[in-house]
Amino acid sequence: MAARSVIALVSVADVVAGALANHLDRRGHDVRQARQPWEAETLLSAGGIDVVVVGDDVTQAEGRELLRRYSSQGGGGEGGPDFILICRPRDLVDKVLALELGAADVIESPLNVRELAARIGGLLMRRGRAAGELIVLENATVDLRSAMVMHRSGAEDQLSPGQVALLKLFLASPRKVLTRDDIIAAAPAENADAFDRSIDSRIVRLRRKLDTETITTIRGAGYRFDPPVARNE
Repeated sequence: MAARSVIALVSVADVVAGALANHLDRRGHDVRQARQPWEAETLLSAGGIDVVVVGDDVTQAEGRELLRRYSSQGGGGEGGPDFILICRPRDLVDKVLALELGAADVIESPLNVRELAARIGGLLMRRGRAAGELIVLENATVDLRSAMVMHRSGAEDQLSPGQVALLKLFLASPRKVLTRDDIIAAAPAENADAFDRSIDSRIVRLRRKLDTETITTIRGAGYRFDPPVARNE
């Protein structure tokens, strides 16, 4: 199993840090926190950090010093962490300066936790770290690695192991009709009652949790997954 990515939160406001740490933990990352810049010195000096998120309570001088000493573009060298700085709106000079000093990204507060987590995921991909297996459906995005369903409304659902296996089976066989026997053989239920109408119930529950119409019942034959058509937004 690949090692978990390590994310450091430095002087991030408690209300944001708590939600972000929970969000990242559920997606398989380790989160370490430093409430003050001097605590961050100890944390970052130990190494092993992939991404650092610096909150907007850090002064400009403190933020610049952390970038100079530890970022992958600064004293941290090629193996150093990537930095995301949270800045206050309209601090254009600070934003530009942070980018010039080696910050990988800058995001304004107030921020959306899911957007920040997505930006962290993008940096991890660039570093070659394991990324989530994201499946985009009509009304939700599914992270197969963490078994999370992220709805457009902002709500989230957790898939069971059996539902993940069932979804992976459909993803591996797009536009192909799968019989009940196919499903029982490749994605058995999580209990002994895996036959006949219980398959219908599993499909209904999966459709409901994914909020999707891409899994179609083919009367007398089985079920078919039709990938959604990409939309231009």
